[in-house]
Amino acid sequence: MTVENDMMGGRSATTAPAAIELRGISKAFGPVQANRNINLSVPKGSIHGIIGENGAGKSTLMSILYGFYKPDSGQVLVNGQPITIADSQTAIRAGIGMVFQHFKLVQNFTVLENIILGVEDGALLRPSLSKARGVLKKLAAEYQLNVDPDEVIENLSVGHQQRVEILKALYRQADILILDEPTGVLTPAEADHLFRILEGLRDEGKTIILITHKLREIMDITDNVSVMRRGEMVASVKTSETSPEHLAELMVGRKVLLNVEKTPAAPAAPVLEVRNLTMTDDEGVQRLRGIDLDIRAGEILGIAGVSGNGQTMLLEILGGYPPKGSKLGGEIRMNGQPLPIGGRGCDAAQRRRAGIGHIPEDRQVEGLIMDFAAWENVAFGWQDAPEFTKGMLMDNAAIKADAEAKMERFDVRPRNPNLAARNFSGGNQQKIVVAREIERNPDLLLIGQPTRGVDIGAIEFIHKQIVALRDAGKAILLVSVELDEILALSDRIAVMFDGRIMGERLPENTTTGELGLLMAGVTDTEHTPDDAGIPPGSAHVDTLPQEPV
Repeated sequence: MTVENDMMGGRSATTAPAAIELRGISKAFGPVQANRNINLSVPKGSIHGIIGENGAGKSTLMSILYGFYKPDSGQVLVNGQPITIADSQTAIRAGIGMVFQHFKLVQNFTVLENIILGVEDGALLRPSLSKARGVLKKLAAEYQLNVDPDEVIENLSVGHQQRVEILKALYRQADILILDEPTGVLTPAEADHLFRILEGLRDEGKTIILITHKLREIMDITDNVSVMRRGEMVASVKTSETSPEHLAELMVGRKVLLNVEKTPAAPAAPVLEVRNLTMTDDEGVQRLRGIDLDIRAGEILGIAGVSGNGQTMLLEILGGYPPKGSKLGGEIRMNGQPLPIGGRGCDAAQRRRAGIGHIPEDRQVEGLIMDFAAWENVAFGWQDAPEFTKGMLMDNAAIKADAEAKMERFDVRPRNPNLAARNFSGGNQQKIVVAREIERNPDLLLIGQPTRGVDIGAIEFIHKQIVALRDAGKAILLVSVELDEILALSDRIAVMFDGRIMGERLPENTTTGELGLLMAGVTDTEHTPDDAGIPPGSAHVDTLPQEPV
């Protein structure tokens, strides 16, 4: 397919200048060519998607547009006028704002303080704060960006923190807004609200550039879409004239399976048994309320639920590192043997020895040491394994050879084990963690948000690895806020709300609507695990009175 840059969205480049036009943009980092001769035209008042695999060059291209990088060659035009964007302040003055995948907020500042940070009117903050409060009120009402201006950032949900980032850009009078993987850390409900906000911004004449790997989002929200692959722009089309299958093929360069292929599960004996697990945090708030779960060899149990309803605590306790200061109760058995749930003897190393692998929810905080090399991270937690040691010392050569082999099998790019983890894209960081945990052949694999921020090709690969582990007779506990992922991978689904298991369903016997009600705390006592065809005793079902949605 040819790149159509002269006319997009039904507007001719000769009748109205594009909001953004890139001509022949190239950028290299040493021997790595991140962008190669990129041409792109984004019409005013449109939502323009840019998709591609991790490492395709999307974020580099947007960083050039926002002034973080200088291109080696090429030209940038804003509203038809050539411009040299030397830094982010130049971009802001040109009306360009950017919301990054990892937010740039000061956690112990209030919303108002973050809004004015860097654009204060003078040495005295009171006038700036007063002005920002008035502008913020107007912006919140106009674009459905309601957020408490006096709330401290660290007390806000991820979705509300993202609203603050958008408000920051609008406060700086941005007409062009770049969002880098904006839904990577949002729940489905928060993502839907974000899309309504973006549509409102477009209707007011703003131009939105949306970087994402999620094809459903591209099809639902964008007017036009451009596809990047290995640093090059391979296609630009109207969204209404393409399909998810076609876009996936353009992204990866081959046909991609968008559906998970797996045979029916053949569950065997229970591997993990959890009985009446409770947790009260250091502030006295009960976070887990009598969790009962069984996970059998050869099956995937999916945990659905809105983020923040106890799934993270459940994974942390099972993984051997309960939150500090928490009080725990209940019983956990692994292959029939009791496991400590707190105190001495309860740690991640003990869990590994018991046959438990763990792909944590936050790969950068819990899964990797970002300043360590890839080869060091591949051995993280297993550095004292016999194959990695010589006497009392680590065998670095053996660890590097093992890392190179894992990076080859799991298609980690770039395939350089000496690079620090922070120098890999998010999807390739995830592959490093997945490779380390799956290749240790655990009896039980705990997985938190396995494909968060991961591109379509890597999602297909990771899903295949999870199914293959199940087919090898391993037990898998999958936590994901992506209902599509839960439904596609799980053999059984348990739904969590407010620290409880609200019910259990078989994927083939339920709907997203039914799961959504359970996720909102609405119980349905007419549907029990037995009614759904689930073996008795495999999960705890609350029969408490219904709670309001």
